[in-house]
Amino acid sequence: MALPLDSSAITHGIQLAVAPVFLLTAVSGMIGAVAGRLARIIDRGRVVEDRARASGDPELVARAYIELADLRVRGRLANGCIGLLTFCAVLIGITIILLFLGETTSFQPNRLAVGGFLAGVASFLLALVCFLTETLLATRVLDFHLLQQEMEGHS
Repeated sequence: MALPLDSSAITHGIQLAVAPVFLLTAVSGMIGAVAGRLARIIDRGRVVEDRARASGDPELVARAYIELADLRVRGRLANGCIGLLTFCAVLIGITIILLFLGETTSFQPNRLAVGGFLAGVASFLLALVCFLTETLLATRVLDFHLLQQEMEGHS
């Protein structure tokens, strides 16, 4: 059974689908940024673990355990962020398909499209919260022992 396709309906469907595509662009950029942060977290964890294993200094090993625990939390936040962003992208992709189908066929998925878009935006916002939390933890973890020793020496 062939579906009659109206070129003006197709054009309007494409126009409707363009706005969610911009969100997909933002999502892909965020995934790249968070994946880069996750890679750095993993690399730092390997360095800290290797140093702790090679060291006999109990203070260094204790600090390594603390830092590794912080890195684990940051890694989980980054993973959660990537998961939410991926879920967002899937929902936005489904929204685009629904909007296009609604314009080009007799199928009326308006409520589904609105729900999918809103769920995608909510997922994006939750991912931003994860990203912000991870970056706040990253800056909180900054522990400059040399700077602390220098400040104590001047007191």
